[in-house]
Amino acid sequence: MKVIVSGGGTGGHIYPAVTIARAIETQLQQAGRSCEILYIGTKEGMEARIIPREGFRFEAVQVSGIKRSFSPQNIKTILKLGVGFLQAIGKINSFKPDIVVGTGGFVCGPILLAAALMGVPTIIQEQNALPGITNKILSRFVKKVCLGYREAAKYFPAAAKTKMEFTGNPIRKDILTRKRASAYDDLGLPEDKRTVLVVGGSRGARSINSAMLEVYKFFAGREGIQILHATGDGDFQRMLKGLNELQVTDKSNIIVRPYLFNMQSAIAIADVAVFRAGAVGLAELSAVGVPAILIPYPYAAENHQEFNARALEKNGAAIVILDNELTGALLIEKLNELLGDEQRLSVMARQSAACGVTDAAERIATIAIECAR
Repeated sequence: MKVIVSGGGTGGHIYPAVTIARAIETQLQQAGRSCEILYIGTKEGMEARIIPREGFRFEAVQVSGIKRSFSPQNIKTILKLGVGFLQAIGKINSFKPDIVVGTGGFVCGPILLAAALMGVPTIIQEQNALPGITNKILSRFVKKVCLGYREAAKYFPAAAKTKMEFTGNPIRKDILTRKRASAYDDLGLPEDKRTVLVVGGSRGARSINSAMLEVYKFFAGREGIQILHATGDGDFQRMLKGLNELQVTDKSNIIVRPYLFNMQSAIAIADVAVFRAGAVGLAELSAVGVPAILIPYPYAAENHQEFNARALEKNGAAIVILDNELTGALLIEKLNELLGDEQRLSVMARQSAACGVTDAAERIATIAIECAR
């Protein structure tokens, strides 16, 4: 069976695509069938670096995203979309896939549209509670729409209603398999403290980081609590300086790092998470059942992160603080409330786990194989 997978621009599109591709590969191998996977993205996107390292064949088309405000650059972009569409037709004709799966990003547009118009079965995986424009358009042409959030269904056109299936969002296997005890060893942290995990995304989040300077001061030396904060590379030195300048005697329970390469271990030990509200990060937290304080990124396309965060809040798994309302004092208040209320934390953890889907990639892989021509 031949499979084209496409998704690009950010890790939030790429890593779910990789997880789905591996799940398709595994299911076909278990059935004694061959599997050949081609990943299509752009040369400029992160996928051009990530996918070859993951061991998949990678090819590129020329596509870029259209600016949402009027811009002369959009004329060039539209021309590139036309070129990308023609390149997509050529690659589909050459590879002859049985199924095409897209996980989002502007590169998916010409790939999935070309495949659908050429009669190749196609699937889109919508990760967010509020679908993007590209996926809403593509939903009219594809065979199946796999939803990361049930709440997303109402935003798709009526023509797509019969195509939708809730699957959840794919997560890395090591998120599920990492044991709490070994995770403490991996991170070099003590097991006898509640852990607050703070992550603003792969590049960090300056507004969250700035609020955390007050949080450091409040919780520094606090018995039974430790804070593990990934600041992002760009803000690490500022945050380290802020921590070092605190007028407190004991800062040993505040651990500041630029990036967490072992995120699976960090999530395994987290008792509370302070996160943005990207779909993949929330899927990982929910799969493990971690209560969260969510600060949605305010400039995400169509404000989709707030929709993601509100879905968890509605189900009792998270507290939402809007970015323009975030202060150190408010974050301290919410953290103090949660850390001081064992019963509430326990309920939120159960509700978080109830929102989680641990086999989303396998569900999507099954649908892809069933849809294949």
